[in-house]
Amino acid sequence: MSTSFSVNALFAGKPQPLGPRGAPSSIVKSPVDALTVHMDRTDEDQQANKRLHGGPEKVLHQFNPTNYLTLRKHFPEGEFSLGSIGENISVEGMDDATVYIGDIWKFGEVELQVSSPRAPCSKISQRFNIPNLDRFVGERGITGWYYRVIKTGTINVGDEVTLLHREDDTVNVHTLMQCAHTKADRALAQKLAKLEALDDEWRGKCQKIADKIADK
Repeated sequence: MSTSFSVNALFAGKPQPLGPRGAPSSIVKSPVDALTVHMDRTDEDQQANKRLHGGPEKVLHQFNPTNYLTLRKHFPEGEFSLGSIGENISVEGMDDATVYIGDIWKFGEVELQVSSPRAPCSKISQRFNIPNLDRFVGERGITGWYYRVIKTGTINVGDEVTLLHREDDTVNVHTLMQCAHTKADRALAQKLAKLEALDDEWRGKCQKIADKIADK
């Protein structure tokens, strides 16, 4: 895998009504030239539900742009374009199978660590008016991933992206999501529950999976 890429696009949004109930969501984002990154937020992007989005473990979301080809193939009725699934960062060449939990990547002057996959929610289905689209994204393991911040600063479109560190004993984002959806591999679930770089919420989810498999 190449360990050097460049930022193709950046996106940010503000809460606005979404879905039949008009619940506030920031999944609809627009292109921006730069993101000003702090330890628990960016200046440009705002989250509506801060219990499920944002905060120090979910400061930025990255999504592989190639995944939109998969979505267009299976859901031709959807109007999919870069940024439309709610990501902040788009980089050609980085994907769920080649990015690992705990990876530390440098974006220009900013250093970010992969903290967890994105847990796809119903807002994805509501955004495109496609039932169960969120389930498809999760089952296919094309969710993208969240970052925690190691070093603050500004990310600009065109900035170089370089891998600084990878844990010795970790898994890629796709493998974690497959484990979460199949709920069939106890050994893997136990391993994931012990990954220090994985955020506490996901470590708890993986431990529950391992416990349920053991009870069967």
